[in-house]
Amino acid sequence: MSHVTAGAGEVVVSMEGICKSFPGVKALDDVSFQVRSGEVMALLGENGAGKSTLVKILSGVYTRDSGKMRLFGKEYGDLTPRLAQSLGVAIIHQELNMCGHLSVAENMFLGREITTAFTLSGKTMEREARRVLSDLKIDVDPAKVVGELPVSKQQMVEIAKALLTNAKVLIMDEPTSSLTSREIEDLFRIIGELRAKGCAVIYISHRLDELKYIVDRVTIMRDGRLVTVMDYKETTLNDIISYMVGREIKEKFPRVSRERGREVFCVQGLNAGRMVRDISFTLHEGEIVGFAGLMGAGRTETTRAIFGADPKTSGRIWVDGKEVKINSVRAAIRAGVVLAPEDRKRHGLCTKLSVRQNITLPNLGRVCDFGVVRKRREDAMCRKAVSDLQIKTPGMDVDAATLSGGNQQKVVVSKWLASNSRVVMFDEPTRGIDVAAKVEMYHLMNDLKMRGIAVMFVSSEMPEVLGIADRVIVMCDGRITGEISGDQATQESVLKLATRFEDKLAAG
Repeated sequence: MSHVTAGAGEVVVSMEGICKSFPGVKALDDVSFQVRSGEVMALLGENGAGKSTLVKILSGVYTRDSGKMRLFGKEYGDLTPRLAQSLGVAIIHQELNMCGHLSVAENMFLGREITTAFTLSGKTMEREARRVLSDLKIDVDPAKVVGELPVSKQQMVEIAKALLTNAKVLIMDEPTSSLTSREIEDLFRIIGELRAKGCAVIYISHRLDELKYIVDRVTIMRDGRLVTVMDYKETTLNDIISYMVGREIKEKFPRVSRERGREVFCVQGLNAGRMVRDISFTLHEGEIVGFAGLMGAGRTETTRAIFGADPKTSGRIWVDGKEVKINSVRAAIRAGVVLAPEDRKRHGLCTKLSVRQNITLPNLGRVCDFGVVRKRREDAMCRKAVSDLQIKTPGMDVDAATLSGGNQQKVVVSKWLASNSRVVMFDEPTRGIDVAAKVEMYHLMNDLKMRGIAVMFVSSEMPEVLGIADRVIVMCDGRITGEISGDQATQESVLKLATRFEDKLAAG
């Protein structure tokens, strides 16, 4: 993968002295930001630095409290999403905004449908959608229902949808978080083509190793303020991290040592649908087990089947030596088996409820007497959860949606710890959170390990699996293809097991 540069043109977006506050939080404090046509500007910072707030003001989602904005040389006050779109500003959010029951073409034309005299012109929209998808070399049928597509394909459809508007300023918020390596290469190719056509790209990502392939300049924010703007070629990765967190992070993958104890969790002969086939493994006290594999290996499906979120066709599960029957999420929680899901906003949190309510909901039995919540008991439980996990929040009664991604992830975990769970499963625990928050998440997993809780996690980031796991279980094509101890695991050994069934198919 090579880095293709293009000459940047005139300033197309200029934001000066932008301020924005939410209840209890000053999200932006006198921030200035510029991007030119034909350049890729990386907008970087920890979760809560203000990046998403800034681009939501630019795309018309939020209004600013003060400050000036100029787009294409003309000054504007507050934008609306429709006005921003008409000016050529398009945003691809980290949390996908697709209507799962509609087709790909219908999603791409949502809000700007092509009509005949009396009806929607479905064939015309499908034809246009197919043309755009083909131009971008995205292999998706425009007639397919979006909800039936994997998240990675939905992400590519979001990109195609944005480009359908002939965007002149394209904002990408964590665009690669759900993509395979091949799809990431396709995305970078698309970005290179857009840059060559003069499109300005604002690129938000916590995967800092990606930047070298596409980025021209870097804007770094911290705690709602602008820290620095610099050419990417004149800086280093360590410099960027130091600017982001305000300090040097010496250990990106902290490890703690503990002697492996007794068996806590055992799965035997688990089968569920097409992607979970004869899965058997154990978890012990004092270890963290990482599940590795390529996209579509069946890792997420395995965690969902164990948790009772998807039906099993067969299999047995033991917790602390006692066999448990898990045929629903409620049964899993009762047995002490919990899951922090990959899509925390859709499946892990009630974002319109407060931090307090999110922690309390699965633990009502612990704080209620005769159906009445005991406030003092609830306060004590929630305060302990927030303190133990060092959740950064203005208060326990703010909406969970207002927290940064890393702190939302902590809320998901805190509610399970409050229920004295014995087995904690993480699916992509660091997806979409910054480098400092990732280290905090690793410390949390280490803390669970030291408490004797069985920890397993699914991750698509190989350095993370190699850096944190005491034992690595590798899956391919819905099956476990091997197991390697953490101190012996290498990228080559894991990838060899992750492609085992593909190799067999190729040989056949």
